[in-house]
Amino acid sequence: MNPVFRLAQLDDVKALLALEQQCFTTDRLNSRNFQWMINRANGQLIVAEGDSQLLGYAVVLFHRGTSLARLYSIAIAVQARGIGLGKQLLERIEASALEHDCAYVRLEVRTDNPAAIALYERHGYRRFALIHDYYQDHADALRLEKRILQHRDSRSISVPYYRQTTDFTCGPACLLMAMGTLQPARPLERREELQLWREATTVFMTSGHGGCSPQGLALAAWRRGFRVRLQVSIAGPLFLNGVRDAHKKDVMRLVHEEFNTQLLHSDVEQILGGPLDLPRLLSDGGQPLVLISSYRLTRSKAPHWVMVTDCDEDFVYLHDPDVDHSQHRQPMDCQHVPVSHAEFDRMCRFGRGKLRAAVVVYAKA
Repeated sequence: MNPVFRLAQLDDVKALLALEQQCFTTDRLNSRNFQWMINRANGQLIVAEGDSQLLGYAVVLFHRGTSLARLYSIAIAVQARGIGLGKQLLERIEASALEHDCAYVRLEVRTDNPAAIALYERHGYRRFALIHDYYQDHADALRLEKRILQHRDSRSISVPYYRQTTDFTCGPACLLMAMGTLQPARPLERREELQLWREATTVFMTSGHGGCSPQGLALAAWRRGFRVRLQVSIAGPLFLNGVRDAHKKDVMRLVHEEFNTQLLHSDVEQILGGPLDLPRLLSDGGQPLVLISSYRLTRSKAPHWVMVTDCDEDFVYLHDPDVDHSQHRQPMDCQHVPVSHAEFDRMCRFGRGKLRAAVVVYAKA
């Protein structure tokens, strides 16, 4: 049996559903899922065909603006098992990921599926997380990862992940992660997430609740006993271009001025301009929160805070506190996300003024 591999078409949906019913008892993809993956997803659905029937499929999703791909699902028909089809689909998924400038492929697999685990591990995938109660039947999942472009080993990192619980608390979520890295026993709680937002918010933003300014986050970290470095390219006030109402702009100016007054009475290190030397900051024990334009990730033009977890010669690695379920993402898809240095440099410029901002948190000396 010599299967032919091609991209799925809408005419394949009926056969894909039949294969899904045959291979899985829970967590099945439905017709709407398959149609989305064929027509709209930032990814590819590859099918294997032989003797005029569907023998298997694999779905890979790409994380926009990053170098990360996710093997979302793979299925092999009963009559096609034992001929190496899983290996062939896996190779095509990795080739597709390379064509889309991805350096990593990640996946989940049930802990009670030793054959699939063995397949992945034979092909260089390593275990890096265990997720309890992941599937609909409450089974656990192993999280595996493979670097499909070679690199040096990154430093040993242990940065906890915290997912923001509102649309406007990305900054507080990142600050919780930074503080949790420096104080491993520190609980990451929603109560403090919201309290941090109350302390650091700009009050208004383009729409909805105000986000958090670098000055506000720096002060919030300093009040909690951490050493803080604040680096911005523009003195401020910030984010005014996204607000049209004059009254709202006045309020934001007053908030910014009060933050600056409080900073004068703190020992927060303030730097205006200059490059962000991530390797040095990380090697010195700093935990950098960096402001980016979410357009590079989601195509929405809004300021967004991310947590830098590592950096090597090829990539900057991020914890993104925003989990976008519309792209079939899980929290694990947003952890240690690899972003090329060139892409990260483009991300870190917000608005017409190309604002660059970072809050680096250290343990108290």
